[in-house]
Amino acid sequence: MLNKKLRKAFFIALMFGLAAVSARAAGPVFMSADWARQACDAWNADPVLTGELAKSGWIENDAKRGFKVMQIYRTDCPNSPRVEMRVSLRDGKAICVYGGKVETAKLDSGADYVMHAETARWGEMGRDEYGPMKAMMFGRLKFDGPMMEAMGNMGPFKNFLLLTGKVAASSASCPN
Repeated sequence: MLNKKLRKAFFIALMFGLAAVSARAAGPVFMSADWARQACDAWNADPVLTGELAKSGWIENDAKRGFKVMQIYRTDCPNSPRVEMRVSLRDGKAICVYGGKVETAKLDSGADYVMHAETARWGEMGRDEYGPMKAMMFGRLKFDGPMMEAMGNMGPFKNFLLLTGKVAASSASCPN
């Protein structure tokens, strides 16, 4: 009897341990502040984002603050906080200088961006099933910000969407 109880306790402990390892392996909750910090690092490792967005002049439209703001979220997580990424011109490159919870209360619609989509759509874009043009044309990605500026930077913008698939994350729950 004791042997059976020990086996059961061992099995339960093993399952909890595997669940904990699995949760860590999956990364942070998708579009949480922790995820945004990792997405900022991934941005800085992408030569298209850092280089092309500096060359095109995209980064210079910063409302004279020294940074552009992108706030992003999952539409199907309506009670979850948005996350924010800030990008600045540093050494001739568009460098992500902050990724985390929203800190910029007032956005400038002529310089800043707000993007949201359903979790499944973020996944599709992150897997390169389609690019930003199709995503916006079919309403899969909702977008507020300087439209003409964005249209002129579709190549780099595609790389931003691909980041959503490159940063390990769990989308099983909504950010809190």
